[in-house]
Amino acid sequence: MIRMRGKRNLGDSLFDWGNVLLMVFICFITLYPIWYVLINSFNDGVDAMRGGIYWYPRVFSLESYEAVFKNKGLMTSMGVTVAKTVIGTVVHVLFTAMVAYGVSRKDLIGKNIYMLIGTVTMFFGGGLIPSYLLIRDLHLLDTFWVYIIPAMFSFFDLIIFLTFFRDIPEGMEEAAKIDGANDLKIFYRIVLPVSMPVMATIAMFHGVFQWNDYFTAVIYTNNPDLQPIQTFLYRIVALSGSNQIASVVPGNVVRTVTSQSVKLATMVITTVPIVMVYPFLQKYFVKGFMIGSMKG
Repeated sequence: MIRMRGKRNLGDSLFDWGNVLLMVFICFITLYPIWYVLINSFNDGVDAMRGGIYWYPRVFSLESYEAVFKNKGLMTSMGVTVAKTVIGTVVHVLFTAMVAYGVSRKDLIGKNIYMLIGTVTMFFGGGLIPSYLLIRDLHLLDTFWVYIIPAMFSFFDLIIFLTFFRDIPEGMEEAAKIDGANDLKIFYRIVLPVSMPVMATIAMFHGVFQWNDYFTAVIYTNNPDLQPIQTFLYRIVALSGSNQIASVVPGNVVRTVTSQSVKLATMVITTVPIVMVYPFLQKYFVKGFMIGSMKG
C-alpha cells in the first residue's frame, strides 16, 4: 500500500509540470513590465530612445533620477502624499470601524434602513458636478482636508468590519459591561485590539488608494503646494515636447535626459515607498483578507 501511494503516473507528472509552467508564465508577464520600467529608468535617456533594452540597462545612468530630485516640487509633493496617506488612513480606519461597530449592535434602531441606504451608495453616486459643489460649499477647495474628510468613510469597508465584528464573542463585551465599561471603552479597549487583522487589511486598501490618488488634486486644488506625488507624475506624463519638459527638469540636465526617461524615473520613485510597506502588513493582510471564509 505504501508503494502504491508513492507512485505517480505520467498524467499526474505532466499536470504538475503544466501548473509550474503556467505559474512561471503568469509571474513573468506580471513582473516583467515592472522590471522593464526599472531598467529603462536607470538607462541613459538618449540611448534608451534607440530601443532594444529588455533585460538590463545598456548605458547605466542616474541622470533621470537626478533631474527628478532637483525639481523643488518633488519633495513638497512627496511630503503631501505621505501626510495624506498616513492621516487619511488612520482617520478612515478608526471612523469606519466606529460606525461599523455601532451598526453591528443588535439593538440599533433603524439598522435595516441604514444598511439599505449604504447599499444604494455602493451602486449609485451623485456624479462629479454635485460632488464638486458639495466640496465647495464645505469650504474644502484648495485645502489639505479635501484629501481626508470626503474619504473618511466607505460602506464597502464597513461591510468587511461588520463581518469581523460579528465573530467576536458576545461574552467579552458582556464581561466588560459587568465591570462598568461603556460602549466607547469596549470599542477602544476590547474591539480594536482584537481587530488588528481586519484593520491592517482596510489600512492597506485605503493607504494604497490615498497614495495612488491623483484625481482629487486635479479637480479640487489649484495650489501647487498641495499637489501629491501622483499628480506630480500625472503632470510630467501629460507634458510633451522638449520645451515643456524643460520646465520640469531644471538646469543643464535637460540636455542628457528625455521626457520618457523622466517619466519612468518618477514612476519608480512614486511606486517604491508603498511597495515597501506591504511586507510589514502581510501577516495581518492575509488573515484579514480571509475574514468570513470560515468560522473558528
